[in-house]
Amino acid sequence: MNRKAQAIVLFLIGGAVLRAGFTGLYLRYVKAGLRPLLLAAGVVLIAAAVATLWYERPRTADGDPHAEEGDGGHAHREPRVSWLLVLPLFALILVAPPALGSYTAMHTGTALQRPWGFPALPDGDPLPLNVADYAGRAVYDHGHSLEHRRVEVTGFIALDGHGAPYLVRMALNCCAADAQPVKIGLTGRIPPVLQPDTWLQVIGTYTRKRTKDPVGGGTIPYLEVSSSRPVPAPHDPYDESWNG
Repeated sequence: MNRKAQAIVLFLIGGAVLRAGFTGLYLRYVKAGLRPLLLAAGVVLIAAAVATLWYERPRTADGDPHAEEGDGGHAHREPRVSWLLVLPLFALILVAPPALGSYTAMHTGTALQRPWGFPALPDGDPLPLNVADYAGRAVYDHGHSLEHRRVEVTGFIALDGHGAPYLVRMALNCCAADAQPVKIGLTGRIPPVLQPDTWLQVIGTYTRKRTKDPVGGGTIPYLEVSSSRPVPAPHDPYDESWNG
């Protein structure tokens, strides 16, 4: 591609990045805290594209015969196939990829790791907790801070090969490429029919029941479910509170 074409591609990339940052689409790719850097990158790309076009403008306006022509006075044409590089940009602009879900969760071992500590839990009944917080306290604090408390946990459903349900949240450090699942087994009053990738809000209590993840052998704690209800997928499908 010549510089004009490169500038157009830069402009499209910058525009796609800004669109993702302003619409929330970026949450499919990176954690929310990276939004300012993403927006800054989009602005820089668009500025670079505009600067490139401005730099090329005098060369095509002053009659320079070499600006648009190659050796021998013939116009130099880039292969049209190079414009196929633009197609992924339109895919980014027009298509929102789904968040990682049950298939990835059940083919990846639980990523639960020991938390830095167990701060006192606030009052509330039921007490809202994320999947990683409940799992960390259940496994590494042996449920001491969870006993005699009703908790409310939200995640998506994943089923193992035997149909056993797990409540899962994909945890990430930076971006979707490093996302890993944290899983909670469900027991008690479980709905009779559960579909993978359905988001469920469950209320229940701590139980000592545990199992080993067949992928990797990590420990998966259980939650004794007393009630549950389907909920819409959250705006940010990933759990950023994980300190893995």
